[in-house]
Amino acid sequence: MVGDFFLDAYFDCDPHLNEPSVETGKTAYQVVRTRRQAGAAGTVVANLAALGCHQIDTIGYIGNDGEGFELRRALTRLGADTSHLIVDEGRVTPTYGKPCLVETAKTRAWQVTEELERLDIKNRRPTPARLQTCLIDAAHRCLSAADAIVVVDQVSEPNCGVITTRVRRSIEELAKRHPDKPFVADSRKRIGQFRQVSIKPNLGEAQAALSTSSGRSVAAAGDLLKRLRGRRLRPCFCTLSTRGMVVDDGSGLKHVAAFSVSGPTDPVGAGDSATSALAIVLAAGGTATEAALTANLVASITVQQIGTTGTATRRQVLQRYQEVDARES
Repeated sequence: MVGDFFLDAYFDCDPHLNEPSVETGKTAYQVVRTRRQAGAAGTVVANLAALGCHQIDTIGYIGNDGEGFELRRALTRLGADTSHLIVDEGRVTPTYGKPCLVETAKTRAWQVTEELERLDIKNRRPTPARLQTCLIDAAHRCLSAADAIVVVDQVSEPNCGVITTRVRRSIEELAKRHPDKPFVADSRKRIGQFRQVSIKPNLGEAQAALSTSSGRSVAAAGDLLKRLRGRRLRPCFCTLSTRGMVVDDGSGLKHVAAFSVSGPTDPVGAGDSATSALAIVLAAGGTATEAALTANLVASITVQQIGTTGTATRRQVLQRYQEVDARES
């Protein structure tokens, strides 16, 4: 895992305990529970671990701060190797502060009913050259033992996160030298700049990369993906939310339908869970279509987990597949 690791800091508030602030008159939300999870690239790590990966190297950086301590602890709980997670005094640990409203359920446990406005902590100055060198060296050291390499470019500000232009080009060079290893990249703002690797944009990211607002049909998404894939040899994917995923593996475009779910859904983290499934199936020797089908199964499970960035275990994936198979038989 090479990329931007965020701390997801949840603050669960009971609306029945709200108080007016004496100083401002505004609502003072009362926190009844806090949760700390690994987010962004950490969400992919959580899903890789849930799907059975036993060795996950995390390459990125954190600050020497409390958020960094919590993030490293969250990754360690997942079983990830954090020895390549660099602590840098000049950077802060990227953090998503997520206040949520909760209610007591029949089980007497708190359940999230609404997520409020998020608070973001990010580095907004360019990543120092010395730190980029350390990140590139770590990627080289981990590559020989890796079955797959996942790249998560989460920070919107250019060259302010882990995946700078220089780091991206170094990863692309590694991918070019190792065509037998799956390299899967996900990028919030710059997916069109990646070369030599498999890419996984959603429809909006694909449109932005090609500066177009072309239709939202499956056929239009396939055309966008074909243009983004270009002549690269690796398979590429475009996610379409409830409509599944389009795949271009060089043998023609394929649409892999989503699996319908009932009840409330929360899409936060669904794309990251799909990325983990794509990487793990490709690393196991599966086809691009098999990877997309598995990714859709995983996403159908994680979107049903409300107020958290969910995960899906192998048991859950097999059970969901059996449920779908029984319905269609």
